[in-house]
Amino acid sequence: MGKGKGKQRKQIILPPELPPEIADDDIEVSDEDLKFVDENKDYAGFVSRLDTHSINKQVTRVEGVNEDALEALYEKRRRKTLEHKENEKSVVQVDPVDALPVKSLDGEVYYRTFSQTAEVTENEGDIDKSVVKLTKAERRAKLKKTKKEAKKMGKELAKTEEVQPTQQEAALAEVKEDLTAEEAFEAKKRKLAELGMALLADPEANIKSLKEMLQFAKDGDHSILKLGLLSLLAVFKDIIPGYRIRLPTEKELEMKVSKEVKKMRFYESTLLSAYKGYLQKLLALEKQPRFHHVVVRCICTLLDAVPHFNFRESLLVAVVRNIGSSDDVVRRICYSTIKSLFTSEGKHGGEATVEAVRLIADHVKVHDCQLHPDSVEVLMSLSFDDDLGKPEVQEGNNKMKKNKKRKNFEESNQPQGNDRTRSKQETIAKMKEEVATDYKAVSYTPDVEERKRMQSETLSAVFETYFRILRHTMQSSVASSEANGNIISDGSGAHPLLAPCLSGLGKFSHLIDMDYIGDLMNYLKRLAARGSSSDSSAQKVQNLTLSERLHCCIVAFKVMRSNLDALNVDLQDFFVQLYNLVLEYRPGRDEGEVLAEAHKIMLCDDRQHDMQKAAAFIKRLATFALCFGSAESMAALVTLKQLLQRNVKCRNLLENDAGGGSVSGSIAKYQPYGSDPSLSGALASVLWELNLLSKHYHPAISTLASGISSMNSAQNQVYISISPQQAFKNLLLEAESFKYNQQGCTQKSNKRKGRSTALASTLASVEPPPIEENEVSKKLRRHFILLRDIKENERLRGELDRTASALQLYEEYKKQRKPATLTNKKSKKAKTTVGM
Repeated sequence: MGKGKGKQRKQIILPPELPPEIADDDIEVSDEDLKFVDENKDYAGFVSRLDTHSINKQVTRVEGVNEDALEALYEKRRRKTLEHKENEKSVVQVDPVDALPVKSLDGEVYYRTFSQTAEVTENEGDIDKSVVKLTKAERRAKLKKTKKEAKKMGKELAKTEEVQPTQQEAALAEVKEDLTAEEAFEAKKRKLAELGMALLADPEANIKSLKEMLQFAKDGDHSILKLGLLSLLAVFKDIIPGYRIRLPTEKELEMKVSKEVKKMRFYESTLLSAYKGYLQKLLALEKQPRFHHVVVRCICTLLDAVPHFNFRESLLVAVVRNIGSSDDVVRRICYSTIKSLFTSEGKHGGEATVEAVRLIADHVKVHDCQLHPDSVEVLMSLSFDDDLGKPEVQEGNNKMKKNKKRKNFEESNQPQGNDRTRSKQETIAKMKEEVATDYKAVSYTPDVEERKRMQSETLSAVFETYFRILRHTMQSSVASSEANGNIISDGSGAHPLLAPCLSGLGKFSHLIDMDYIGDLMNYLKRLAARGSSSDSSAQKVQNLTLSERLHCCIVAFKVMRSNLDALNVDLQDFFVQLYNLVLEYRPGRDEGEVLAEAHKIMLCDDRQHDMQKAAAFIKRLATFALCFGSAESMAALVTLKQLLQRNVKCRNLLENDAGGGSVSGSIAKYQPYGSDPSLSGALASVLWELNLLSKHYHPAISTLASGISSMNSAQNQVYISISPQQAFKNLLLEAESFKYNQQGCTQKSNKRKGRSTALASTLASVEPPPIEENEVSKKLRRHFILLRDIKENERLRGELDRTASALQLYEEYKKQRKPATLTNKKSKKAKTTVGM
């Protein structure tokens, strides 16, 4: 019974139904699945070999079951599915996307449904889509669509947040960036300091760190780049050896050497390559304005510290190129570097001096003499040995003779030694010679012949530069005079290199070759003449300042005195120029110190003066002292007194007789506006200016003028020890201290007396002597009344000259008009006679 029942109750299991067909567009594959498949392509090869036809084929047979029974079971399944669909139509099922699932006690998950029929719209016969159950494909499409919309909305929201961040977030981001930048900056600084300290502590062991430090010089941060350049500068100054590195040749590299030699070669080659890269970086950054100051400072410091080392030519070119810069800081650094290079030739043996002078000469030539005066003024720092090699050669010959005599005497007195002692002496002599040659090769003091050669090359380059500047001044002056016609310009800044050129010629005048002195004197004469009537129109020089023309006269006298034995030059033209330039002086425009120097060199130092010429200068200097300030007046009076002391006959100008006393000269009348001092007839005049100068507001000038007035021709006067230059400087300093005192500085100094007695004593020594205000005011009143009268006389004289010239023109016009009227009358009479 039990068995039969078991057989009857045997359950037939049908094959499962095929899944619903889904379009390929509706299938959604995640990015992770695609990534997994791409990474594991080698393991998915079996998928391509699957038999999709047999897989898609539905199984309809069941083992041990009749086909009729199986067909009945299939029919029963279809009816159940139809009933289930009809039941689903009668209820409203919530979309799984819009509702949460519910889990039963059996563990089955389902969605809530409502037991009510779908409502049909009254207006239209369509079913409301919101209550219709969606198929599986539709649900997937809807889910995909919602995901895309959510993703799109998220991207738009992120964009809006990026475009319009809140102020708090922006501030936090800036703070984070600043903190990270500061941390990176501090880290780089620490690293740079560690590398530099390691290199300074042991250069040979840490020589590779130079390449790491060079990387900091290429950093994008400008501060780090500058720190890198300065750190490398300090390192190179310390570790560069005191000799010039020569890399080994190919043959030397093939030879077997010791480990120490290999180590030294590696150290020198690494140092040289890093130094070369550093210089290349400096020269590349020099063109950028933000790094210009730092780069120039590094280059100048290297040239000053290690002028003997490799790549000196590149440093010199950069320094000479910037010595005429418009930047004052850069120009001052380069000027001081070249000056120290000239003054400390022991570091380089003079070779760097020759190269620098040549580069300066080429620089002046390329820029057509239009540079800053410092470019040529630096040549004044050069020093030359006048008697190079003469004493050394004589001393060497004397020593050689003494040594030979001593050796001969010792050999004659001593017995002949054995061969061993001779060989020992020979070896000692050879060793001494080798040591001497090595010392000579290592030291920076070349022999006499080499020094002579370098000095001659330096001198030739210097005088080439000076003569080029003079020739350029002449040519440009002629061109400007021809272009401007008769217009005379003041020439301020037209020849910036002329003043340092003239100063250099005055300093090195004793080294000029005699063959060029004649041409030099002609150049100076033409420059000082400034287009006088004696010159031709093609040789007029019309754009030099008065100071430059005075400087030309001073240089001419210096050249003449330096080569007095070999020269026979007439300096009368330069005296004429000085005589005319005295009246053209203007205190605010021209340099009073140059005028005082001209008085000293041309008048005080020259003791051979013609009496007429000396009297003319005395008279003109008295007039000059009456018209200008205290400093100029003091220099003129000092020169005047020295001329009177040396020319006793000129003291007759101090007499009150009309015509200058007993000695009036060949010219009976004084010509104050004459251009030649020898033809002015100054001996026929009287120094009445001294009477006015004795009432000058400055006590020193009034005292000196009174002393000169009281000089007698029979007295033997004591010569004045002070020079016109010193008198000018003293009065200038006194005037400045007087102004300083008037501004209330004496009160401040009195308050600070308790703090420092030394300062008070120095101020007391600088202060002028006490002056009474009433006396000063009276003298000032008289002085300015006199100046007003002089100006009024000049104005009236000018009006008189204008009226006289107008009358003269009117008379000429009348003379030309008379013959014209006569001819007109004759023609009218002839016409009347013909008509009759």
